[in-house]
Amino acid sequence: MGTNILDIEYYLPEKILTNEQLESLFCDCSAKKIEEKVGVKERHISRDDETALDLAQNAAEKIFFKFDRNLIDFILLCTQSPDYFLPSSACILQDRLGLRTDIGALDYNLGCSGFIYGLSLAKGLITSGIAQNVLLLTSETYSKYIHPKDRSALSIFGDGAAATIIAKSEQENIFNFILGTDGKGYKNLIVPNGGMRSRYLENAAEVTDQSGCIRTDNNLFMDGPEIFNFTIENIPKVFHEILKANKVSLDEISYIIFHQANNYMLEYLRKKIKIPKEKFYNSLEKTGNTVSASIPIALCDCLNRQIIKTGDMVLLLGFGVGYSWGGTIIQI
Repeated sequence: MGTNILDIEYYLPEKILTNEQLESLFCDCSAKKIEEKVGVKERHISRDDETALDLAQNAAEKIFFKFDRNLIDFILLCTQSPDYFLPSSACILQDRLGLRTDIGALDYNLGCSGFIYGLSLAKGLITSGIAQNVLLLTSETYSKYIHPKDRSALSIFGDGAAATIIAKSEQENIFNFILGTDGKGYKNLIVPNGGMRSRYLENAAEVTDQSGCIRTDNNLFMDGPEIFNFTIENIPKVFHEILKANKVSLDEISYIIFHQANNYMLEYLRKKIKIPKEKFYNSLEKTGNTVSASIPIALCDCLNRQIIKTGDMVLLLGFGVGYSWGGTIIQI
């Protein structure tokens, strides 16, 4: 008995924020420079009344045009922007999607490594006999955490959701995982207020960083240099650990998809690891950094464009907030 990714779909909100709009909002912001450094031309932004649960529902409905919803045995929803502290959004989705009531459903809170962790959880549920078909949803609306005057975060992040069906298979097509955590870096990508430790403050003080970006402790904070340092120090090692754990060489890998963080970071990693450009996915132009949804969106894009095809070995690697990282190899 093995596991296999049967299908992937994704959904992006209708509202779009372009680089030209950012340039008009911030006098020292250049649309061209954003595209060159970050790799983004536009990003999709959820409406005020549109949540991660709504995006996940829309992604799931797209995949149910092709897959019988009555066959779903378990829902996994990865998000860091849930509708409620409780109940779990996955439970609400069971009802909204009209799924059976004799299924499991849970949320888990992870960011850029979330899709990889979801694959590992889905594989565990299937190989243990708990489920045969798992609906994995990764959905994020980081835009709701970003201060309207934080041009750095506004230029990087976009909202979006992906739906993936992982199913029982005669052949194993989701291979060994490498997972890791280093909680010492938790303060470098964080929304300080809003939880039980530090509650949301209606009149939180605004602070301006060295780059002139404004935010409060109610908003997303990202220490870009520290995130970059963590990434370039750890991710090349993790990449080689994934190859070793699966007893394959880089030459045997057909294609590589990393978490779509930003253009500069991806190109730095590609060159450091010495990955051929033709094997490496780097495309944030129309989506921006969609956090846990970035890898499945990229994977879906590659399948639709036939960049990857049946039989291909694809290495997936997510990393970021937490700090958390995870990678695996799948066969299409």
